[in-house]
Amino acid sequence: MLPEVDIGELVLEVMTWEPQFLEAFTAVSGGQSRLADLHVSVAAGLTAQALNIGYRPIVSPGVKALTRGRISHVDQTYLRAENFAAANAPLIDAQASIGLAQAWGGGLIAAVDGIRFVVPVRSVDARPNPKYFGRRRGSTWLNLINDQAVGLAGMVVSGTPRDSLHIVDLIYRQDGGRRPEVIISDTGSYSDMVFGLLRLLGFDYRPQLADLPDTKLWRIDATADYGAVAVAARGKIDLGRIRRNWPDLLRLAASVHTGAVSAHDVIRMLSHGGNPTQLGEALSHYGRIFKTLHVLAYVDDDAYRREIKGIRNLQEGRHDLARHLFHAKVSCVRPTARAWRTSSERSAWSSTASPCGTPSTSTWPSPASGPTGTRCATKTSHACRRTCAATSTSTATTPSSYPTSAATAGRCATPIPQPTTPTDPMPSEPEWLL
Repeated sequence: MLPEVDIGELVLEVMTWEPQFLEAFTAVSGGQSRLADLHVSVAAGLTAQALNIGYRPIVSPGVKALTRGRISHVDQTYLRAENFAAANAPLIDAQASIGLAQAWGGGLIAAVDGIRFVVPVRSVDARPNPKYFGRRRGSTWLNLINDQAVGLAGMVVSGTPRDSLHIVDLIYRQDGGRRPEVIISDTGSYSDMVFGLLRLLGFDYRPQLADLPDTKLWRIDATADYGAVAVAARGKIDLGRIRRNWPDLLRLAASVHTGAVSAHDVIRMLSHGGNPTQLGEALSHYGRIFKTLHVLAYVDDDAYRREIKGIRNLQEGRHDLARHLFHAKVSCVRPTARAWRTSSERSAWSSTASPCGTPSTSTWPSPASGPTGTRCATKTSHACRRTCAATSTSTATTPSSYPTSAATAGRCATPIPQPTTPTDPMPSEPEWLL
């Protein structure tokens, strides 16, 4: 069975497993840190963000690494979106090396979906959406997870547009690991243009379509007899339009692949407010070929359907874990004066907080847990304070190694040497924090 641990203990233990995880949290100034027990302050800040509880439950005035000033400084200086992405990379590689994760899949199948949060303060990503947020505003955390149960990428988008406008950009901002070959999503991320663009980029797109009996299929030969599906195949694909625009389609795909242009902007401009341009029409016709093949395979092949449903369930399980961790002020990002960091960086940490639990699940397998089974007691009030206080206290007796509390001593078998902190001519912290 999986052991029940506090979130603070789990983050500290992952630091001992993967030293690159802590090394990814560099100062915004680029200088080397001179703070003592930096790993304790980083773990405290990550716990506050992951649980959406703020500083108060984890501040401990008697421990220097857990004072409000220290945690606030670490939060502003070290906890940034780019650092979260860099910290996620070693977790992805560590998960891929575990035998149980390899039995789940090869990492070449990935799913895209979003989870929505209310943002109670002004933010560039907060938008009104009565269907999900009522009279309030919110944002969507769009994330990518592979069949080895680890998050590959995440980005915060406004709560109003369809996910299809951002799905390609999300794939190309992957934090680490192997680039997937098969992309699975729900109906909200589907469009004919996305089908065509992803095919041009070399991906096999397999959305889980809703209202399947009413789905329109497309044919190339208008005179062909398709038997039982002849009525459904009532659309006509214009191959001449595709041929005329083929060079431009290739240039478009090359521009997206090299990062010269954002796929979000491309799809938005080609859609032109519901009236696609000529190039957009050609891309849609090209995508309808593979949409029709996908629908036919989905109806006919049971293994094909199970594969899609399996990874969709895996991602929903990860979202349940994220909601369980991000529990304070349910479905509402905690208010803060730094609104732009509230909506983007706090949600970005969710993509790293969940993988922190994933290696634990794979390392301690439970007969009752599948790829999404993670049992972790999230004691929100004093858990991180107790954990970090215990580890900070033990620093005095073990200055040459990462401290381990009594609760984690049995599981952290190999303490990692504490990184050296030579004097930096460009200090990244004010003197009062040292």
